[in-house]
Amino acid sequence: MASSLRLRATAVTILLGGAALAAQQPAPAPQLPGVVPTAGMVIDKPVRFKPGTYRLAAPKGAPAITIRADGVRLDFAGVRLEGGDPIVDPDQYAGTGILVDGAKNVRIENLTIRGYKVAIQGRRAPGLQISHNDLSYNWKPRLWSGIEKESLADWLTYHNNEKDEWLRYGAAIYLSESDGAEVDHNIAVQGQNGLLVTRSTGLKIWNNTFSWMSGLGIGLYRTTESQIVSNRLDWNVRGYSHGFYNRGQDSAALLMYEQSSKNLVMGNSATHGGDGLFLWAGQSTLDSGQGGANDNVFQDNDFSHAVANGIEATFSRNRFIANRIDDCWHGVWAGYSYDTQFIANVFAGNDEAIAIEHGQNIAITGNRFRGDGTAIRVWANAGPDPAWGFAKARDTRSREYLITQNEFIASKTAISLTRTTNVRVESNTYATVGVPITTGADARGVSFEPTVPRPGPVSIPPVPAFAGAMDARLPDNARRGRMTIIVDEWGPYDFRSPKLWPVGKPGDRPLVLRVMGPPGKWTMKSIRGGTTSVREGSIPTDIPVAITDKGLDLEVLLEYIGEQVTTPRGVVVPAGKPVPVVYRAYEPPVDWTVKYWAFEPPSDPVQFPQNFAAKLAEPPIKTEILQRLDFLSGGAIGPNLPANRVALRAESIVQLPQGLYELAVISDDGVRVWIDDRLVIDRWSVHESEVDRLPLTGGRYRMKVEYFENSGWAELQVRFIKR
Repeated sequence: MASSLRLRATAVTILLGGAALAAQQPAPAPQLPGVVPTAGMVIDKPVRFKPGTYRLAAPKGAPAITIRADGVRLDFAGVRLEGGDPIVDPDQYAGTGILVDGAKNVRIENLTIRGYKVAIQGRRAPGLQISHNDLSYNWKPRLWSGIEKESLADWLTYHNNEKDEWLRYGAAIYLSESDGAEVDHNIAVQGQNGLLVTRSTGLKIWNNTFSWMSGLGIGLYRTTESQIVSNRLDWNVRGYSHGFYNRGQDSAALLMYEQSSKNLVMGNSATHGGDGLFLWAGQSTLDSGQGGANDNVFQDNDFSHAVANGIEATFSRNRFIANRIDDCWHGVWAGYSYDTQFIANVFAGNDEAIAIEHGQNIAITGNRFRGDGTAIRVWANAGPDPAWGFAKARDTRSREYLITQNEFIASKTAISLTRTTNVRVESNTYATVGVPITTGADARGVSFEPTVPRPGPVSIPPVPAFAGAMDARLPDNARRGRMTIIVDEWGPYDFRSPKLWPVGKPGDRPLVLRVMGPPGKWTMKSIRGGTTSVREGSIPTDIPVAITDKGLDLEVLLEYIGEQVTTPRGVVVPAGKPVPVVYRAYEPPVDWTVKYWAFEPPSDPVQFPQNFAAKLAEPPIKTEILQRLDFLSGGAIGPNLPANRVALRAESIVQLPQGLYELAVISDDGVRVWIDDRLVIDRWSVHESEVDRLPLTGGRYRMKVEYFENSGWAELQVRFIKR
């Protein structure tokens, strides 16, 4: 089946919404004198840039280059624009590189641009073409989730973009109100977002690589009647540590929000994301019950190896045809979906392949399920409908399912139905399935036909041809599986450079470090703060390191020689040249004396600070000694403590060896930090997880931390980072 669905590079043009998919190549641009780009320049006529590398910091509040001329073709062949130093931390980048402002039918091609918050922005730029550009290594934030425990500070929220709020997250390309734009043959890796589009229609997004991002490959908001075809959108992820937690933190290969409807999504590789597809009707639908991200067609895509959901599609109606969804928590999560079809998709190894709560009029036809925990789970929640306008305006019972002509192989449970009515289960086959169907007493009107011969293949709508489309899917021998997702402080690791990474917990003794990356050999050059008997090897190799001192001040330096390397900052090292590989970990030996108090509203820390101070003068309800201040919980932050309205005071002496450091404090809710009786961090409010950072030098410090949790999630992390 898969081979028959591959996109063919033919001359056939297909139509969707009356728009031709075949790209029209413009006439060659006239030869113009080469000019040197300057920061703040405005282009209002055709221009050709002189090849070279140019450092153009965006002026404050303005882009580095603004284009306002209609119909210009800008060929940047041989031009590289840099918004900042290529080797600095990427969270230092700022500004917009190129802004197309109100100009029609502009074409930007063959540009290398890096070091900006937004590389290319189109604003009210209909017909904009962005083609054959390298937009890699732009802005992305430092991540604070670790191997053992995530930080809530890393969660994203793309739920509102009515006033271009998404710009705060940066992007290789950001388009707003740019109908008919075409984005093709671009590459963007190692940023936070690839392409973000809002309030636009009729776009063609094809043959791009937007991968190894810490946020989104492609994000759409109020974007309709567009084609997203044959793009590589792999390893766009955060919030995952294999074997410890899988959250995704609202990262995704493809995000479609707020009335993004009537789009064709075909032939894309969208693997190893937080979600593969994250489709949400939007706040307006939740409030009113009207509209949705509706009538999209998803065909012949690979949504495998997602941290959370291969496909999340909620409060909407859509069609999913012949997609591949392997090795996800949920292959499909489709809460409150309706009039939706799942046809001839292939599922394998998911915890739950299709999970739908409060769905209506759903057809699940001709799919193949292999080795899933539960293949199909359908239910309604026991309690009353939530207070959303959607639930008030619509019937949200779980009802009207057709489950037919599916093949279930080696699933623990094929079909599970709870609080659902009018379900037809017929013409399916079951092989080595633990339980074919389970129905609770509250599942009514269920028609179940036992195993019967499958009546033949399901008719699949033909895959339309797209002239010049590449086969974007991972090759058969490619690296695959959630175990290949490694997220460090700057996002997903791309295996294009050698890396040292803990095999288990960083606190394990001995500490085991794995050498990963392209094929090659390595030798140990030095080790400080630990010992090991393994001094050389090939990739991959595990290195056990004995740590004997209290605390941790470890530096392991290797030299790698092997294949060509591309570093996380985009520096290319030829094959056979030595590449240094460093692992550093630092945690000073600290004994925190931590005292806890419970408080009631009359002692609220923000509204009644004097009463709160009096509360902390009382005997604590608990006292303990901790080596780390590291709390994250949706309930109590520790044993024998209340879940809400709890406060603590932690005191210690910290000795930092000579050098440069950073104190990082993550808090939800309020925190205050004193160093040698001087208040240095004061975020004394009820807030979601926020990060405060303070530079330090080596020395002896007397530290005090006060913290309170009001309600909901609680987080407090205090870290000393060695620079």
